[in-house]
Amino acid sequence: MLPLRDPEKTLPLQDPEKMLDSSVPETRSETSHWDKSIGLPAPETGHSLKETLSHLSPTNTRGVHPQEDSAGGPRSEKPRSSQSSQSLLHRSQAYLNAEVSTAHADILFLWCCFISGLVDSTIYNAYGTFVSMQTGNTIFLGLGGATPDSTSKPYGWAKSLISIAFFCLGCLTFSQLTRFFGKLRRVTVAGSFLSQTLIIFIAAAVVQGGSVEGRLGNITDDIDWWTAIPIALLSFQSAGQIVGSRAVNLSELPTVVLTSMLHDIFTDEKLLAKANVKRNRRVVAFFSILSGAICGGFIGEGTQRMQIPLWIAGGVKLGITLAWVLWPEKPTSAV
Repeated sequence: MLPLRDPEKTLPLQDPEKMLDSSVPETRSETSHWDKSIGLPAPETGHSLKETLSHLSPTNTRGVHPQEDSAGGPRSEKPRSSQSSQSLLHRSQAYLNAEVSTAHADILFLWCCFISGLVDSTIYNAYGTFVSMQTGNTIFLGLGGATPDSTSKPYGWAKSLISIAFFCLGCLTFSQLTRFFGKLRRVTVAGSFLSQTLIIFIAAAVVQGGSVEGRLGNITDDIDWWTAIPIALLSFQSAGQIVGSRAVNLSELPTVVLTSMLHDIFTDEKLLAKANVKRNRRVVAFFSILSGAICGGFIGEGTQRMQIPLWIAGGVKLGITLAWVLWPEKPTSAV
């Protein structure tokens, strides 16, 4: 067979770039339909196909790299972890700033009544004064000034005066803070009870550590002024309970007063009515204080130490604090 071409005459190899350049005509219409359809500027006379195709890879149709912004710098993207943490912080703030519902809040304040009875019976056995029932302290203050030598509780009037003063200071402090932060906001109510819990724990720790005499029935002829520390602390925190009950519109549960509560029970015109929520709350509050005082008496008699009932009272109030943290939100009325 005859060869199709002369083996000695081979075509010279050409540069691929030159081949591309030679395959495109030197001139093109600047208004070509193809240039407009892909969004590229019409190449001027003398532009090669290679230069024209360089606009397509790997940039977008605007000639900007996907990982760069329009200014040519790297695109700034917030990491997902930062966005999620900001979202969690925003939800937490909204949750704490929301107003809590007052429905069934009486359950928590009935436990506060139990705490009042438990702490007052303990402090009275130890120091001969009260930290919640300021009516009794007022009587002790008057008796101490009138009969300083015949009383069985020397300097009892001074302890009662300290209790009254710090109770009043607590009412002033808790009420001002409640108004400032919003009386029904979750952070306000939970923060108030958390501070009360910490104060009780501090008082119990002071007695537990031996800085203050903690034996019950140890009233002597002289006064140990260090006992003013737990008296002042416990009186201050007890004021937070009555401020809290007024903030949630439960004036029938003052938690620290019995006289007016007994009066309201037996002067209620619906005393014998089948459905009377306020009467029921007052009756249960009375027995809650009474049961707290009984428990304080038995615990004190069995241990002869006042710190044990204080730790129990602090634990109960800590439970109330956690309940406020998880308490349902106040329903919003549709406009």
